[in-house]
Amino acid sequence: MSPLVLYAVDLVAVVVLVLALYFPRHRRRDLVVAFLLVNVGVLAVSSALAASTVAAGLGLGLFGVLSIIRLRSLELAQHEVAYYFAALALGLLGGLGATTGWYGIAGSLLIIAIMAVADHPRFLARAGHETRSVVLDQAVTDQALLVARLESLLGGPVHAASVRKLDLVNDTTLVDVRFSPASRVASTAAGTSSDAAAWQGAGR
Repeated sequence: MSPLVLYAVDLVAVVVLVLALYFPRHRRRDLVVAFLLVNVGVLAVSSALAASTVAAGLGLGLFGVLSIIRLRSLELAQHEVAYYFAALALGLLGGLGATTGWYGIAGSLLIIAIMAVADHPRFLARAGHETRSVVLDQAVTDQALLVARLESLLGGPVHAASVRKLDLVNDTTLVDVRFSPASRVASTAAGTSSDAAAWQGAGR
């Protein structure tokens, strides 16, 4: 298969991934530029490696060097890391897919399809968990007390709490917490009550 066809498929795929899936859902313009650049850069490098006579080990070494570069300018959510990986994988499939033929195109379509479904707002919407970083104005060393304090502040059940920084001098605690919002808990409880009432009515 012609490399130009694979390049075109990659460019169409990354535009769909970034402009049709990511940006309408998450609205971060800075990461749009990053995703596009990562894809095109990986496409160019992998294409050059595939067309040259350098050893495969050298190419893997170059990607290994790139992989140790950390993005320290901002914190990335897990779904943003997934988009980074998808953009990188699309670039690899476009640059190295000349030897695999239609498998490269099929892989690109599979990546787009999975991201479209897995990142959809309705996918696992009932789980309703949120993750936040919370700073408490008290140094809390007891885990049970910490969870109780967080549940009181957030108004919902806490599923996990991980202390990132415990400052005994300034009397603060920085904690990553995963919890269910109070509004969702209330709606779930209301739905359960209505279901129970309907079941009792049907039983009569």
